[in-house]
Amino acid sequence: MKIDLTNTTSGKINAALMEARRGSGATAAGMVLTLVIVTDEGSAYDALKAANDASREHPSRTLAVIKRAGRSPRARAETRLDAEILVGSDAGSGETVILRMHGELAAHAQSVVLPLLLPDAPVVVWWPDNAPLHPAQDPLGALAQRRITDAVTAESPVGQLGQRAQSYTPGDTDLAWTRITGWRSMLAAALDQRPSTITSAVVEGESYNPSVELLGLWLHTRLHVPVERVVTNGPGITAVHLRTKDGDITLDRPDGLMGTLSMPGSPDRQVALKRRETSELIAEELRRLDPDDIYAAAVRTPVDRLKEPENAEPAAAHEAPSDAPADAGPAPAQDGEDAAEAAPAAKKASGRRGTKKADA
Repeated sequence: MKIDLTNTTSGKINAALMEARRGSGATAAGMVLTLVIVTDEGSAYDALKAANDASREHPSRTLAVIKRAGRSPRARAETRLDAEILVGSDAGSGETVILRMHGELAAHAQSVVLPLLLPDAPVVVWWPDNAPLHPAQDPLGALAQRRITDAVTAESPVGQLGQRAQSYTPGDTDLAWTRITGWRSMLAAALDQRPSTITSAVVEGESYNPSVELLGLWLHTRLHVPVERVVTNGPGITAVHLRTKDGDITLDRPDGLMGTLSMPGSPDRQVALKRRETSELIAEELRRLDPDDIYAAAVRTPVDRLKEPENAEPAAAHEAPSDAPADAGPAPAQDGEDAAEAAPAAKKASGRRGTKKADA
């Protein structure tokens, strides 16, 4: 069912939602949270599709905030709220309200969103792109328990990690971190199976991919060893090597689909490390509404802690699609984090700190 409301108010939108629910035979909302998506017309379709797919696991009320302030003085002077309500099969397992705010109303989106939040339910705000510098200080971000950004959409994805570190507030997270869940889980499980003293680590992946940096920073903070960052042609993260006195523990994924786990004294094993869709990443983030302390420790570690080999040039073994983000497997984040806590730590990183190249 689709309902269009032109020049409307939050009260009329709530009344239309109640009427649509009664018309479909549902007497209760049955939703677990409110997901607020702050986007533009160009990204709205993909973001709503991902949210609708994720709602099959997390039934939610999705509010898509599209700000259309207008370019001309006349357009900016016209304050109007248009709404498009989707219920039933058009909205996954929840309700979707697309809010188009014209004129000065675009600067006060929180006043429209606040009356539409589900009572006594958590609020999550997601910026698919163009995230604010300080998500927790944003008027919409201040309403939420969790705030999701995506550094890979920034003009300088790796540089964006520095901004995320400066503005971090408990409840913040980034999809660049979610994409490495499978890598973290697999590496932690490998160390559980074969306890070893790690002396150093190498992370290989395409440039301009913040997930590669975050994975290296996570290894550095959990194992307290120097980590080397090697640029390859991708796709995404291509390999991780953990150096031990008995040999390397290697997790290699050259094609973005299947990985190979190699450990000294053990046969190679194939592991699933398929790069996931945005809907899967959002569904994972909606499973936890508490602050992610492991992410906080990793993102707050300066990126220049990662070393680069001298005279490094990108490896040309694989060809990656442009702007393709690194992804991760389906294993839950807690498993990888808890197992990494038990991994033996070696000496603290004492190597020189190099400055990262602009293309890494």
